[in-house]
Amino acid sequence: MTQTTTTADSPRAIRLEARPDGVGLVTFDVPGASQNTLRPDFGADLARVCDELERNPELRAAVLVSGKPDGFVAGADLDMLKGLTSVDAARQMVEAGHRALDRLAGLAKPVVAAIHGAALGGGFEIALACRARVLSSSKKTVLGFPEVRLGLLPGLNGLQRLAALAGLQVALDHGLTGKNMSPDKARRFGVAADVVPEPILVRVASELALALAEGAALSQPRKSPPPVERLKTLALEKNPLGRRVVFRQARAAVKKSTGGRYPAPGRILDVLETFAKKGFEASRAVEAEAFAELVTGDVSARLVGIFFATTALKKDTGVDDPSVAPREVRKVGVLGAGLMGAGIAYVSIDNGIAVRLKDRDAASVARGLRQVTTLLDERVKKKRLGQGERDQKLALLSGTSDYSGMRQADVVVEAVFEDLALKHRVLAEVEASCREDVIFASNTSSLPIGQIAARARRPENVVGMHYFSPVHKMPLLEVITTERTAPEVVATAVALGKRQGKTVIVVRDGVGFYTSRILGPYMNEAAWLLTEGCSVDGIDRALVAWGWPVGPLTLLDEVGIDVAAHVGPIMVGAFGERMQPPATVQKLVEDGRKGRKNDKGLYLYGAAAKELGRGKHVDATVYGVLGLPVPGRRHKEPYPVEEIQRRCVLQFVNEALHCHGEGVLRSARDGDIGAVFGLGFPPFLGGPFRYADTLGAATLLGQIEALAERHGKRWSPAPLLVEMAKGHRRFYG
Repeated sequence: MTQTTTTADSPRAIRLEARPDGVGLVTFDVPGASQNTLRPDFGADLARVCDELERNPELRAAVLVSGKPDGFVAGADLDMLKGLTSVDAARQMVEAGHRALDRLAGLAKPVVAAIHGAALGGGFEIALACRARVLSSSKKTVLGFPEVRLGLLPGLNGLQRLAALAGLQVALDHGLTGKNMSPDKARRFGVAADVVPEPILVRVASELALALAEGAALSQPRKSPPPVERLKTLALEKNPLGRRVVFRQARAAVKKSTGGRYPAPGRILDVLETFAKKGFEASRAVEAEAFAELVTGDVSARLVGIFFATTALKKDTGVDDPSVAPREVRKVGVLGAGLMGAGIAYVSIDNGIAVRLKDRDAASVARGLRQVTTLLDERVKKKRLGQGERDQKLALLSGTSDYSGMRQADVVVEAVFEDLALKHRVLAEVEASCREDVIFASNTSSLPIGQIAARARRPENVVGMHYFSPVHKMPLLEVITTERTAPEVVATAVALGKRQGKTVIVVRDGVGFYTSRILGPYMNEAAWLLTEGCSVDGIDRALVAWGWPVGPLTLLDEVGIDVAAHVGPIMVGAFGERMQPPATVQKLVEDGRKGRKNDKGLYLYGAAAKELGRGKHVDATVYGVLGLPVPGRRHKEPYPVEEIQRRCVLQFVNEALHCHGEGVLRSARDGDIGAVFGLGFPPFLGGPFRYADTLGAATLLGQIEALAERHGKRWSPAPLLVEMAKGHRRFYG
C-alpha cells in the first residue's frame, strides 16, 4: 500500500506518496493538462514536496515520475513566458527557478528521476538536478534543450549540469542545435544511470535511489569513451588553452550559421564559457541575464509566434464547419515514381499508410521503389531505424505500371509533369479504374486545380496537395481547394498531410496558389537586378545576408530554369505586368540551361565545379548568354546591398498581401507559416505579415510606391496594404 502525505482541497501539480520500502514517490502531474509544463507555482510546489521529504523520517530516498502516460515534463509554459514583458520580471523568475532546483539538487536524501516520454527544456533541467536518472527504452523517451529554436536558452542551469556530467562538447552540441538525446546516448554520455523497459522503470529507479541512500556510487556508463576521445577531452576541455580553442571554433561556427540574426546561440556560448572559466555560480548570473534579455526580445517573440501558429494548425481541420470529419485513409495511390512521387510514397509508408506507386513502365517504377528504399536504408545506417522496422515499412509499399491494386486506394495523389492535358488524362484513368468516391489530389505547383477538375466526373472529389521538394525534408503541405471541392475532401487531405508529418495550410485555388505565386515576383526581381548589372553571386549573397537560406538565383538553379520558364507565362497571363520577368530566363533556356538537374545553370556543377574546389562558383559564361559584361575581380554592384535586399523582399511581401486581400489565404497566420516552412522566409522575422507589421503599413506602402515610380507597374501595391496604411491597421495585435 502507499500512503499520501498531503491532502488539499484542489489538486496540486506535484505530490509526494510515502511507500513502505522507504522510497517517496514524487509525481509531477499538472491538473487538467495533457502534458506537464513549468508554471508560476512550480517553485512553491517543489519546495513544499522537498520539505515533506526531508521531514519524513521513514523516507530514505525518492523517485520523481510523471503522472502523464507518455511524457515527463515538456518545459516551461509558453503562455507564461509570453506574459513576461520586462527584463527585471524575467530575471526574477529565472532566479526563483535556480533556487527551486538548488533545493532539489541539495537534498540529503537522493532523488532519482524515472523518465518515460519527453523530458525537454525545463523538464530535462529538473532531471539533471536529481542525483541520477533512469530512462525507459521507449522511442517516446528523449531528452533535449529545444529552447534555442524558440530564440531562448535553458534557464535552470541545465547546460552547466549537462557539461559537468557529459562534457562541454556534449553540452554545446545539444544546447546550440536543440536536437534530442536518445536513451542509449544518454547512458553512453553518463547522463542516464540505466535504460530499462517502461514497466520496470519505477522499480529500477527505486532500487537505485535506495542504493544511493546507502552510500553506493553511481556506476559509470556502459560504454566508456575510446582512448582517442579521452585524450581529446583532456586536450580540449581540461585545460584553459584547449577550452579557448573549443569556444573560438564554436563562436565562428555560430556566426557563420546564424549570420548574427539569432542571439540565443551566442548567449548559450557565454553561459558555458563562463562556467568553464569561472565556475557554476558565475555562470548562473550570466544565464539569468541572458534569458531575461532573450525572452523579452523581438526574435524570441517571433519564433514563439511561429510555434503557437504551428500548434494551432495541428488542431485545424482545414474547414470552418466543426461538424465536418475527414474520411479514413488506409491506402494511398501515387501516380508518378519520380523524386516527388517517391518522396510522397516515403512519407506515407513511414507513417503507417499503405502505398501503391504507379509509373508508365516497370523501369520507372523500379527507380521509385529504389529511391524509397534508399531513404529508409540511410536511416538504418545512421541507427535511426531498426532493420525490422525498415522491413515493416517497406511491406506497405508496392509498385505497378497499370492500375492494378489501385481499386482500394482512398486517395490518389498525382505527381506527373506540369502539363494540363496529361493531368486530365490521368484524372480520367483514375475515375475509370478506382472507386467512385476516390479522392484525386494533384501535386501541381502552379496549374489551377479548378482547371484540372473541369474534366472530372466528380469534381467535388478533386483537391490540390502541393508538396515541396525534397518531400522527406520539407515540412509544408499546401492543400488547395476549389469552389466545388467538398469540405469532407479538404478535411481528408489535411488529415492525411498531418499523418505524413506535414505542417498543413489550406489555400484557395488560383494560379500559383500561395507559395508559388509569392515566390514568382521575388525571383523575377532578382532576374531584373541581374539585367541591371548586379552579379549572380552578389545578388545571392545579399539575400543570404538578409536571412534567406539560399539566394534567389541559387534557388532558380535548384527549382529548374526550364520549370521557371514554363510557369512564367502562366503567371503573366493571370496577373499581367506585375509578374513580367525580363528576357533573362528565356535566354538561359535557349542556351540549354536547366540548372542543377543537367549541371548547366547560373552556377557550375559536376566536374567543372570540382576543378575549382570548395564552395559555389558562378558559370561566367552565363553573362555572355545574357549579353552582359563579365564582372571583374573588383566588380562593384550598381546598388547597395540594402537596395538589392529591399527590392527582392518587398516584392515577396507585397504579393503575399495581394494573396491575403484576394482571399487566397484563410489568415495571416497561414501566410506566415507557408512562407517560413515552404520557402525559407527568415524565421527570426516571423513571416511576411509579421514583417509588414514590424515595418508598419504606412512605411511599407511608402517604400513600394517609391519603387513603383522608378520601376513601373510590377510594383503595384496590394490594395489591402493601401487600406491598412490608411487605417493604421496591423495583422497581429
